[in-house]
Amino acid sequence: MSALLVTPASLGPSAPGAPEASPSGGTSSGAAFSAFGSPAPGAAPVPGSAPAAGRWLGPVTPETYRAFLDARSTGPDGPSFLQLPAWAAVKDGWRHQLIGWGRESDRIDGVALVLLRTLPGTRKSFAYLPEGPVADWADPELDGWLDPLLAHLRAAGAFAVRMGPGPAYRRWDAATVKAHTGPGRRLADVLASEVDPLGSAVADRLRARGWRRCGGDTDRTEDGADAQPRLVFQVPLTGRSTDDLWSGLNQEWRRNIRKARKSGVEVVVGSAADLPAFHRLLCVTEERDGFRLGRSLAYYERQYAVLNAECPGRMKLYIARHEGEILAAHTMITVGRRVWYQTGASADHRREVRPSNALQWRMLLDAHALGADVYDLRGVPSTLDPDDRAHGLLRWKLGTGGQVVETLGEWEIPLSGTTNHTLFRAFQAYMARR
Repeated sequence: MSALLVTPASLGPSAPGAPEASPSGGTSSGAAFSAFGSPAPGAAPVPGSAPAAGRWLGPVTPETYRAFLDARSTGPDGPSFLQLPAWAAVKDGWRHQLIGWGRESDRIDGVALVLLRTLPGTRKSFAYLPEGPVADWADPELDGWLDPLLAHLRAAGAFAVRMGPGPAYRRWDAATVKAHTGPGRRLADVLASEVDPLGSAVADRLRARGWRRCGGDTDRTEDGADAQPRLVFQVPLTGRSTDDLWSGLNQEWRRNIRKARKSGVEVVVGSAADLPAFHRLLCVTEERDGFRLGRSLAYYERQYAVLNAECPGRMKLYIARHEGEILAAHTMITVGRRVWYQTGASADHRREVRPSNALQWRMLLDAHALGADVYDLRGVPSTLDPDDRAHGLLRWKLGTGGQVVETLGEWEIPLSGTTNHTLFRAFQAYMARR
């Protein structure tokens, strides 16, 4: 991983002599580490918690954190939007910390947005790093930052940690997946087009250190064990022209896009004023397709406001109109050279004019024009059985000609201590009943 040079002063409240600042502006009760690997004054040291000599780990300022992400946002494997500092403001009801670490006092090697949710009736918290941390997973000295990170979170009152390591695990191209569609079939039945050796190595290293993969090694992503999708669908854009993107679509997609154009469907980039219409359509979509995100209009308004305040144009709302009526609306998020289609919604009527296909084609073209390396359509199910209701979503995304990517998914570990292990078992039991 390339490191970003920073000054000691930019390391935020973890600089020598300064206590760790809490998200509310107060002081955390847990141990904080200075820029040189020493516990901050007044913090009780945790055995084995301090980074090795020459290393540091502790809170960093939002400005320093964002500068590091900007330096890393240069390719298809750049940081997820779920690790942006602004994402902490999206997640109502969670506290957060921005953590950084490095081998030298003036360099950052990795960062993490940690979301903290207090367990009711206790002073303990569940620590969650969605699609993070942003780290060099190929680093042979993994324990040099991972162990101190866990110790830091334990000292901050966390009883367990869940994270989503960045490396991909396996990939299947669209042609391979379509060729193996059939009754009772699942993605795990199909030989992957590509296996990422780094992903396999990281999984082995985490298991050896006591981490547990949420949901185990099954491919059944529908069980909800992962908070974020383990299987995603991506369209590679690097080195491809718009003609290449068009020819990569299957015949049904090309036909539907032409039909939308001929029917007079208009696709435009909307504004915050269009979010209520988007949310109304989302409620219709949830009812029709049998899922429930449970997110309010206020959630999307907050998300739109904070992401665009952090970087103008980071989140966009695309709307498709036909005869003056909004028939579909999709959200798109951009971080560096990665673009995500996040949430889509559509009406029940006039679906024959194919507004959603028109929206996705426009979004795909805009991602390409931005110089993105990958367009990520987010989660897909693992079923290849055409009779399974969930398969329809996979079939729709396969039409873009991309590939199914299995990430490493999410991993959990209880932190040391009898109380923490007891709380973790209770937490697992609660999640299993949901």
